[in-house]
Amino acid sequence: MGKESIKLIANNKKAYHDYFVDEKYEAGIELFGTEVKSIRMGKCSIKEAFIKIDKGEVYVTGMHISPYEKGNIFNKDPLRVRKLLLHKNEILKLKGKIAEKGFTLVPLRVYFKGSLVKVEIGLARGKKLYDKRADIAKKDQRRELEKDFKVRNLYS
Repeated sequence: MGKESIKLIANNKKAYHDYFVDEKYEAGIELFGTEVKSIRMGKCSIKEAFIKIDKGEVYVTGMHISPYEKGNIFNKDPLRVRKLLLHKNEILKLKGKIAEKGFTLVPLRVYFKGSLVKVEIGLARGKKLYDKRADIAKKDQRRELEKDFKVRNLYS
């Protein structure tokens, strides 16, 4: 069994800014043919998307897949609710975790694994404003150190 190639289509950087991601899961997604073609062209966004569990099934809401140009009547609604494909025990585990205070499910990235479209979902806790500020300060500090390091190496 060879290693399958992974091609990133959409990334949700905002999720890492707004949440602490504790666990990650890989889920398949139920799509129609024209949606897959549109995703192959990179026309997918998960910035405003969120995930909910309803009647033992997992759905992603707010995921935007632009209509395929040559799709005409076969195109679906770009913002329709799409079903995510997970094992039953994973769904039950996630449902139990979400019942705890402060946990939510967020889509982290959409990618091709071989020929299949996969969605990486994260079990996340919301960040407070001071957490976000601390992260920004850490990032700035690291950037300054890297800049100093570059300058030092340049004149050595």
